Amino acid sequence: MTITEAGARLRAREVSSVELTTAALERIETLDPQLRAFITVTGESALRQAAHLDAEFAAGYDRGPLHGIPIALKDLFWTRGVKTTAGSKLFADFIPDSSGAVVEKLEAAGAISVGKLNMHELAYGVTSSNPHFGAVRNPWNLEHNPGGSSGGSGAAVATGIVFAAMGSDTGGSIRIPASFCGTVGLKPTYGRVSRRGVFPLGYSLDHMGPLTRSVRDAALLLNATAGRDPLDGTSSSRPVEEYLPEADCSIQGLRVGVPEGFFFERLDADVETGVRAAIARTAELGAEVKTVRLPDMEAINAVARMILLAEASAALTPYLDRRGDFGPDVLALLDQGRLVAATDYINAQRLRRKLRREFAQVWREVDCLLVAATPNTAPKIGQTTVMLGGREEDTRLATTRLVRGVNVMGFPALSLPGGLSSAGLPIGLQLIGPAFQERLLLRVGAALEDSGLGIPACPIG
Repeated sequence: MTITEAGARLRAREVSSVELTTAALERIETLDPQLRAFITVTGESALRQAAHLDAEFAAGYDRGPLHGIPIALKDLFWTRGVKTTAGSKLFADFIPDSSGAVVEKLEAAGAISVGKLNMHELAYGVTSSNPHFGAVRNPWNLEHNPGGSSGGSGAAVATGIVFAAMGSDTGGSIRIPASFCGTVGLKPTYGRVSRRGVFPLGYSLDHMGPLTRSVRDAALLLNATAGRDPLDGTSSSRPVEEYLPEADCSIQGLRVGVPEGFFFERLDADVETGVRAAIARTAELGAEVKTVRLPDMEAINAVARMILLAEASAALTPYLDRRGDFGPDVLALLDQGRLVAATDYINAQRLRRKLRREFAQVWREVDCLLVAATPNTAPKIGQTTVMLGGREEDTRLATTRLVRGVNVMGFPALSLPGGLSSAGLPIGLQLIGPAFQERLLLRVGAALEDSGLGIPACPIG
């Protein structure tokens, strides 16, 4: 059931928000011992809020599409009065006295948070194998990881525990779990959604966005969370659009770019088949498919890694004297970041601006790109290498290869399911567009979804 479908049932009085929330809490109790998707469950406050929202419905007050809908939040979104850990021992007992901008907006829209979701420690990794709160498991196969760092968000949405979850994306951390868990994941343009009240990782790379069961549900979450925040200096003042695609939306005449080289190098065979099928589907729907040459994506990835190493270490410098409170993988990255010279960081930022200018030519030729979100499907928990194109690659570098560069460019990107592999694991597609073209990406994604592209229901759920 989607948010729109649940909303219709709520407004027809076929179900109450208390009943939806109770069902979510029951599913947590049943499924989470296997999944480890949640760090904190806020059942009592969620049921109180649900009862209040039902009373508002009864009085004729409707806050909009999210009114009475159970969701959950990655545990780096500050939530007033609720433990907010960032998946870290450093903040295991931190209870903020205020909520972040995203949380405030979702509460105002009537969404009900049933808890805080497990994640890769400090959002700095792609497996969500958290050393402090347990490894999140992929609901399609419990031996596999759900991606990261928003792994709990992906697992909770894929299994139908909640209708949507908020995640963060610094180098792919929304789109990777969406790809591995078979959900939709939206990374908006940098600055489109406020970062106030969210534990930072990469100051110039962090993006906030939703993971959902459908493309239109992602649009509803973006409608609720996008917009200028005067308390966030990186927040854009560009006017917010209506992001929800209309029914039977058309992509007739849109120019969909298929890049040469990089995005089709060293892909799992099933992933490439899924992407090629989706490209063919866009042509069947009336889009013009065009081959396009991109700037040096390897250089963009190198820039992204350099910037994140430096910015993450800077953000966490106040805590580095507590070395025993970090997991070994995160600590190794933070130590590596402290070795980045200021000149290297500045030169990476200069190259970033140059490459962004080069990308402007791409957007003159096409309206969006359609590629894979990840070159592989979900690896097993603890798997450190993957075989792609006959070559053994580090799992982390391979998993982030097709998503990391989008963060350094600040472009919006939408991940959506593109079928299942021969092993029964989800394949993730990725739509990438120019800055502030979320509406276009959501329209293309909805058209593909309407055409039947997607996957069956998750086997656990």
